[in-house]
Amino acid sequence: MERKTVCALIDCSRNAVMTVPSLKKFITLLSEIGYNAVMLYTEDTYELPGYKLFGYMRGGYTKAELKELDEFARGLGVEMIPCVQMLAHLTCTIRWGELPRDTEDILLVDDEGTYKYIETVFETMSECFSTRRMHIGLDEADLLGRGRFLRTHDYEPQLSILRRHMEKIQKIASKYGYSLIVWSDMFFNDLVVPGHSIDKVELPDYIKNSLPEGIIPAYWDYYTTTEEKYDAMLYNHRQLSKDVWYTGCIWGWKGIVPHNKFSIRTIRPAIDACDKNGVNNIVVAMWGDDGAECSHYSQLPSIYYVGQYASGVHDEGEIKAGFEKKFGIPFDEYICVDLPNQPGSGKWGEHFKNPAKYMLYSDYFNGYNDYSVNEADEHIYTECIAKLDGIASYGGEYSYVFEALAALCRVLEKKYTLGVKTRRAYKSGDKQELGRLVAERYEPLSELIRDFHSKFSVQWHKENHPSGFDVQDLRIGGLLARTESCLRRLKDYIDGSVDSIPELEVDIVPLGNVGESRSIMGPYLYTPNRYTST
Repeated sequence: MERKTVCALIDCSRNAVMTVPSLKKFITLLSEIGYNAVMLYTEDTYELPGYKLFGYMRGGYTKAELKELDEFARGLGVEMIPCVQMLAHLTCTIRWGELPRDTEDILLVDDEGTYKYIETVFETMSECFSTRRMHIGLDEADLLGRGRFLRTHDYEPQLSILRRHMEKIQKIASKYGYSLIVWSDMFFNDLVVPGHSIDKVELPDYIKNSLPEGIIPAYWDYYTTTEEKYDAMLYNHRQLSKDVWYTGCIWGWKGIVPHNKFSIRTIRPAIDACDKNGVNNIVVAMWGDDGAECSHYSQLPSIYYVGQYASGVHDEGEIKAGFEKKFGIPFDEYICVDLPNQPGSGKWGEHFKNPAKYMLYSDYFNGYNDYSVNEADEHIYTECIAKLDGIASYGGEYSYVFEALAALCRVLEKKYTLGVKTRRAYKSGDKQELGRLVAERYEPLSELIRDFHSKFSVQWHKENHPSGFDVQDLRIGGLLARTESCLRRLKDYIDGSVDSIPELEVDIVPLGNVGESRSIMGPYLYTPNRYTST
């Protein structure tokens, strides 16, 4: 079917804010591979007149920069659609006290100050962007009406509060000529866990009536892999509105390593279901949760594949040939950027586990995720280094992406099984083995971590505003300090300066099957709220 909109959503609110030159390059690329719209997801990373602390120290865009980007995109035939938040996901600005607060990240509905803020957003966006379509968020407000609102009002069902809030926003939007798009998850919270799907159902009237007429629901699902489930959820959404948008995910929000194969595995059947249901507005989101470490250029295989597939090119051979012609690297070579996440993941592309992140930061002595380590997978990182170095040698302008990932694998080659080996040698009283680990693993790691930091810094500053890299400095610097601290303590134990290492006397307790969500996520590293929201 012919698409009205094939849109890429670029997360500019979770630590990384792409620079204007970097965005222009990326928008140009998107326009050449099947996309005709772009959303910049900006919670508070833009200039908002009258709010001095809005986006404070977050590297956001000025009004002049947004106007420049809109004009540039228009020249390429790309619609820049504002994508903001008018209810939740506003931790980074609510905490400064300039906006009325219900809970930690949710605005206070019915408060005059909330709608003053919202009107300022509409006024600002109308000056900066030529389109009159806007995505206003409203997702994941699970504690709506449960904080200050509840203390000052009688209890009220969330969908009742949400509908009234939308009606007030819609009234303001009409002054500026805007049509509105919202995430749909809040309407299904009574029926389904967000991010998952249910069979076809007849929605209760209170849910059907919760969405004001004229507001478009955007159905997001980043996990489902069967067309039948997407078809069911699109049927359910059509009871809310005849006009529905679909949003899938180009997975890059689990660390520096992307999940291109899993992205394709989820979005391809979704587009098939959209074709079947007459849904012709498709969005692919490139979220950056927990630090936005992943380069969007490492996501090119899935970005290209989805852009082509959504535009009607369904032959995989044709897609892969087009990719190589466009980027100069064979598709099946480029997609090897996914490989560092393979240990423990089973068949390539079937999961979204992220051992390349959670084992990078896993503690040597307190490694509670060591239970998920399969020592037989250790060789994978050696193979990844050779593969990624090889592609970097002919990767041209994208070589820096492969160089950063190869440097990461050099760290993981030494570190992935190190906690397991250290604990085993300690508990068996094998100081000779501990000495070998010190010499062959711990001592080289500091230099390897510094090299990874250096190459990761190159990647970051090629693409993003400097604000936010301090988080990476602190994380990697903490890893470096911990490496050197554990090295010193092991040497002290080996030479008899200390009698024990208490942490290594604790048995690792399995937290669940490695296929379950707890292990898939790994130790989720929370970035200070100064730079991120969840």
